[in-house]
Amino acid sequence: MAEAHQAVAFQFTVSPEGIDLQLSHEALKQVYLSGLRSWKKKLNKLRNSFVTGVYPASPSSWLFMVTAILVTQYSRLDPSMGMIGKIKEHLPVSDYLSDQSQNVLSALAFSTGLWLALILTMRSILKLLLCYHGWMYEEHGKMSNTTKIWLALVKIFAGRKPMLYSYQASLPRLPVPAIKDTMRRYLESIRPLMTDVEFQRMTQLARDFERTLGPRLQWYLKLKSWWASNYVSDWWEEYVYLRSRGPLMVNSNYYAMDFLYVTPTPVQAARAGNLVHAMLLYRRKLTREEIKPNMIPSSCIPLCAAQWERLFNTTRLPGVGLDRIQHLRDSKHIAVYHAGRFFRVWLYHNGRLLQPRELQAQFQAILDDLTPPVPGEEKLPALTAAERDPWARARQAYFQSGKNQQSLSVVEKAAFFVTLDTSEQGLQGTNPSQALDAYAKSLLHGRCCDRWFDKSFTLIVYRNGKAGMNAEHSWADAPVIGHLWEYTLATDSFQLGYDADGNCKGDIEPGIPQPQRLQWEIPSECQQVILKSFSVAQALANDIDFHTFPFKEFGKGLIKKCRCSPDSFIQLALQLAHFRDKKKFCLTYEASMTRLFREGRTETVRSCTIESCNFVRAMVDLSQNIGTRLHLFRVAAEKHQNLYKQAMTGEGIDRHLFCLYVVSRYLCLDSPFLREVLFEPWRLSTSQTPIQQLELFDLKNHPDYVSCGGGFGPVDDNGYGVSYIIVGEDLINFHVSCKFSSPETDAHRFGSNIRHAMLDVLALFQLDKNSPGSSSK
Repeated sequence: MAEAHQAVAFQFTVSPEGIDLQLSHEALKQVYLSGLRSWKKKLNKLRNSFVTGVYPASPSSWLFMVTAILVTQYSRLDPSMGMIGKIKEHLPVSDYLSDQSQNVLSALAFSTGLWLALILTMRSILKLLLCYHGWMYEEHGKMSNTTKIWLALVKIFAGRKPMLYSYQASLPRLPVPAIKDTMRRYLESIRPLMTDVEFQRMTQLARDFERTLGPRLQWYLKLKSWWASNYVSDWWEEYVYLRSRGPLMVNSNYYAMDFLYVTPTPVQAARAGNLVHAMLLYRRKLTREEIKPNMIPSSCIPLCAAQWERLFNTTRLPGVGLDRIQHLRDSKHIAVYHAGRFFRVWLYHNGRLLQPRELQAQFQAILDDLTPPVPGEEKLPALTAAERDPWARARQAYFQSGKNQQSLSVVEKAAFFVTLDTSEQGLQGTNPSQALDAYAKSLLHGRCCDRWFDKSFTLIVYRNGKAGMNAEHSWADAPVIGHLWEYTLATDSFQLGYDADGNCKGDIEPGIPQPQRLQWEIPSECQQVILKSFSVAQALANDIDFHTFPFKEFGKGLIKKCRCSPDSFIQLALQLAHFRDKKKFCLTYEASMTRLFREGRTETVRSCTIESCNFVRAMVDLSQNIGTRLHLFRVAAEKHQNLYKQAMTGEGIDRHLFCLYVVSRYLCLDSPFLREVLFEPWRLSTSQTPIQQLELFDLKNHPDYVSCGGGFGPVDDNGYGVSYIIVGEDLINFHVSCKFSSPETDAHRFGSNIRHAMLDVLALFQLDKNSPGSSSK
């Protein structure tokens, strides 16, 4: 009850002698420090909003302009061409000011108006410049004069020292593609997957849609694109994520792994202390908007940063039929799960962040706590792992009052969720490949009841010091979590560090409150719901087949010698591997970003093309020679690159079709074409995990500190999910998932096919791996 006593700032007792008032100075001090911190945050936010609001100008430029105008006024020059005099005539307070004061005030008003006009002009010019995407279609290493001039103008109008959200108002809106272009690209994408009869039928459906219903639906999309910041993102969040009633675990959430070969410390509490502190440092930078805006690599083209806002203090709350996202401006605690118990750990003491050594002591106190969980508590997180509607009804029935409401509020309002896992994971044991597979499955679903899948992310720290993350998908896409995780790992290993015994560095200030055990009173009826959810989640987890493996034979360095995009190389290898695995082609999903536009999220690259199929057929046809295969590879790789560029520049197929379908449902109109298109199965779903902060990792001097990337579950019951990360010049890590219940799939078999396909594609170029080379036909 110590926490309860500390929470009371004053007590009073009424007695015959009068009123006895007792003040708790420590509690009053904490109230004062908390309020002071809150006001500092508000003032910082106000300042940042102003600085971002006037970007690419700065407050100092306003002062410079005011000074310049006043100087010209005193020099009897009039740069305003009479505007200052007009303002002076209409000043509402002219009767109360001297003539000199009126001159100064008029000059001040004119210079401020001129400054704002210049800001709007610069922003408008920058927005127009960012609408140009011709630079993406130019050959790598060759830049036209037009693009050189455009790039120079972008650098001029982009300003200096931008904050995280500085470019948001300058980003263009996502354009709505023309109906005829989308129909043409769609029919082209499905041609290799259909017989002549099937394709003829689909072509007729597409033509009928383009001629009749399509233009009407397109009109509504155009209207929305003019009104909303992005015509896709809000519907995508609602209908793809928040209205989905299936389990988040495996189906939606994804994971990120620790370093592949290195575990900085074997002390679980110490690793948790450093990682949590690093994340809090990142959150502070995020709050202050000190994180550099994302840019297209090797250029000054900004990407949308809107998704960063909900990284911390965010939870997906279940609802019957529709979930909602709860985001708080701030949270002063984290929720921790260990051995079936929940705890609250405060993040601040005396107005400052807890240091790593102090956080380690907090986590160690939780690990040393041997009290058992109350009935229903151990498997309570399983509610977040199974279907959404049962969880929503249980939340409404059993968690809206008393201890359950208070404890659930602590979890849902936490900055993020931490699991101190009781197992050991990583690249260990006599079978490293099997250990990596188990590590991936643990991060993806754990024991189905030891991650809070509704939180924006769960940090998982294992008993041997290995770590990882599980992230919810609705609020943002993987690059945001990846950016946080890169910073966290680098800060943990290269800045914070550990002492010789593996403990966090630093000292512990006395008087820090101990972790608070959350209290639950879970009735038997709710326990039955929890067990049913656990059973559903466990069945789903047991059906997941996972294979994670590092591909060490070659990497980006050798692929570059082939004068080919590494992503196109890998995607074509995946097409070859899939055909060898299943003896057929399939609809393939590759995730691409649309963050060149305001509030952009993702678009689909349909990687299975006519060109890629021609290449694959040549590879499995023994009668074809290397020259023919290499030519078909070049054609297929170029096609893939063009599709990727179209997706990035708002000319993709699938988000447009998705929004047309949403409009048709709002209008209660049935479209046979859209109904078929939107429910086609993605049997191969792929995604690349980009490394965004190369400057944080010195792979030359620390080659073992390489990330293993992350992965996700299969999108289709009879399909594969493949994630890959290109690390340095010589390593590519793959994550392959599928379902045991499918007679068509096997994760290890597909992994073996990927290895062989990568080597077979490279062999076409006849390169000497030990020296620079060029492709040979």
